[in-house]
Amino acid sequence: MKFEDYRISPEIKRNLALLGFKKPTDIQFKSIPHILNGEDVLAIAQTGTGKTAAFAIPVIDMIHHQKKSTRSEGIKCIVMVPTRELALQIADVFNTIGKHSRVKTFCVFGGVEQDPQIARLEKGIDVLIATPGRMFDLVSQGHLHLDQIQIVILDEADHMLDLGFIKDIRDLIKFLPKRRQTLFFSATIDEKIKELAYSLVHKPIRIQISPKNPVSKNVDHSVAFIKMDDKRFFLERLVNENKDTKILVFVRTKVRAERVKNAMERVGIKCMTLHGDKDQSDRFNVLNAFRNGEVKLLIATDVTARGIDIPDVEFVVNYDMPDKDENYVHRVGRTGRGTKRGIAISFCSEEEKPVLAQIEEYLGYPVKILEIEKESYDETIDFSSANQADWRKLLKDEEKNKKKSRKK
Repeated sequence: MKFEDYRISPEIKRNLALLGFKKPTDIQFKSIPHILNGEDVLAIAQTGTGKTAAFAIPVIDMIHHQKKSTRSEGIKCIVMVPTRELALQIADVFNTIGKHSRVKTFCVFGGVEQDPQIARLEKGIDVLIATPGRMFDLVSQGHLHLDQIQIVILDEADHMLDLGFIKDIRDLIKFLPKRRQTLFFSATIDEKIKELAYSLVHKPIRIQISPKNPVSKNVDHSVAFIKMDDKRFFLERLVNENKDTKILVFVRTKVRAERVKNAMERVGIKCMTLHGDKDQSDRFNVLNAFRNGEVKLLIATDVTARGIDIPDVEFVVNYDMPDKDENYVHRVGRTGRGTKRGIAISFCSEEEKPVLAQIEEYLGYPVKILEIEKESYDETIDFSSANQADWRKLLKDEEKNKKKSRKK
């Protein structure tokens, strides 16, 4: 079935065609009809499967048609998400798919001044995308009214639980009408998520897109065994051998991110970092620079691993193995999005091998080993610009010492 065969607004069909969306993905194909029918949906699908469009398309269509026949005021749909970056990304999807429709979308999040957000809310919107903290601030101050909500969407629900938002989610329900449609989207499912989901939805349609391999089939992922202190040389080589290619590098901590950035800049490689210590405007600027291709190398902590869709990332590098085995799937899911192929490489040191074993147990199969011959390993280090700079410095120092000796 193609999108042009769906009974959705011609405006939406045109926008989907302009985006190059011809046929729905599995999660879209299974979700859209039920959402259009007004049913509650509990959907479990891995990252990169098109979950956002799976709820954005039918929600925009329903609100667009409703506004044709009535002049109802107030927010009709709220999408609750765990992070500011994800809120902006989902708002962009709604605005792109809903272009030229009657649907107005806006997102609110913390870390920025709230007055401009309040001013926009007062003008009237239909779809609100929000992070929990700022949303409750605005509700408690009387700037945000949720009594007209018809559709509630929880996206990346498992990540919201990881971040401790379960109380916020339950508190949200108190402000909402009892008669509503609830859509619950999550990348993973466990007993805790099941308990939360079934406390929110009513006779839901359960949809699960969970292939045996949790890593997208569009991603070729492998592991290379590299000493901890040598990882910078191999990252340098990868960047130099793939110039004009977007590479997203994941590290464990904010301190590590800055150290790797400094190491790359010492060998003449331009890069940026993304982590929790950056303020909101810096994070916007970094993501935009990477999205637009102004910077080809981004070094990030796991703050960007969940749900962020950055186009045309060809390589994901696990410079540090992730703390949680499931984060491996979210990290490598930043490449090979949609129909495009991607490559994910993990740099695994001797001390990180137990983490690799946990990841392989989680995946249910061993990660392909990228064999590095000793000669190639040594050449990578010997021919690094860092080492060449060190040799040049040594030669200069030797020359200076000779001149001093001659003067004596």
